[in-house]
Amino acid sequence: MVPEPRTEAWVRLSLVPGVGGKALRRLLAACGGPQEVLAAPRGLLARIAGEAAAACLQAGPDPAQLEATLAWAQAPDHHLLALDDTRYPSQLLHLPDAPLLLYVKGSAELLARPTLAIVGSRNPTPQGLVNAEAFAKALSDAGLTIVSGLALGIDAAAHRGGLAGASRSVAVTGTGLDRVYPARHRDLALALAEQGALVSEFPLGTPPRAENFPRRNRLLSGLTRGCLVVEAALHSGSLITARLAAEQGREVFAIPGSIHSPLSKGCHALIKEGAKLVETAQDILEELGLAVATLGSSPDLPSEAQAFDQAEASSLLAHLGFDPVDLDTLAQRSGRLPQELLAELVTLELEGRVTSLPGGRYQRNK
Repeated sequence: MVPEPRTEAWVRLSLVPGVGGKALRRLLAACGGPQEVLAAPRGLLARIAGEAAAACLQAGPDPAQLEATLAWAQAPDHHLLALDDTRYPSQLLHLPDAPLLLYVKGSAELLARPTLAIVGSRNPTPQGLVNAEAFAKALSDAGLTIVSGLALGIDAAAHRGGLAGASRSVAVTGTGLDRVYPARHRDLALALAEQGALVSEFPLGTPPRAENFPRRNRLLSGLTRGCLVVEAALHSGSLITARLAAEQGREVFAIPGSIHSPLSKGCHALIKEGAKLVETAQDILEELGLAVATLGSSPDLPSEAQAFDQAEASSLLAHLGFDPVDLDTLAQRSGRLPQELLAELVTLELEGRVTSLPGGRYQRNK
């Protein structure tokens, strides 16, 4: 199938190296559209965007990359959404640096539905994983498509919960859509492509680069009505997403946690800055002005003991968490005999990693 001339023009324009987004927007405003920019004389291009940009535009994109992109777009579930496409997410049009072209794999229609971002730590606690998945499923069932970044930890749990609910999930990636990062999420990416959607502004072949993920984050927050942070340290990238959401006029939500956990400090900082403290999915729905009735009987989040039953923990320290805990509770969490646990607790206490408290309780040290 031969691509439409206007679609090919958008792809050509977006793939020209050495021309920034601001320059391209000036050219589009002056010339009227991508075909007109590509057909404009070099003198006009130079007056609007500079001589270097004019030279790049006249040289054009790499032919092999252009051909590969147009071929990719022929697959039934692959979409190229340009700024003038009616399917382009309207909420992104308000961004000063809205991408000229979005790559979408899966259901492009999901981008027009009410959405909520759920983000958090790449190394969460078992409780955090359970919270993320439970909130995502409840909110998905209530009509919100769950958006996250396909990262390890909270992102993956949010995607799983969103896919398990009625409104599915969308991943915004920091690579080209012909790549999966991290690689261990290949099955999750396949499920998202089949049941939800994957979205990127980066051309095919773009590898994971550190500088691309902050750019990804502004799209992640920009696509949504609000952003929920489940667990985050003080310097977590999730806080960048949350603050971008606030700057974009989106609602910011945070789940509080133990005062002893480093992964609660980012959420607590956001709450101090004005984020809404949430304990249930209903809190979010009410703040967004959505009908709470659509949630049905919102299930309570699993208790911490249940969380440890559902999520595999790698050590006794993980089972301890950060709040004081007695031996019986620790035995219940770990599925081990109290006598076995006592021996390990003594060793951990001698190493300075655990403190014994009055009443036969133990607490993990920071």
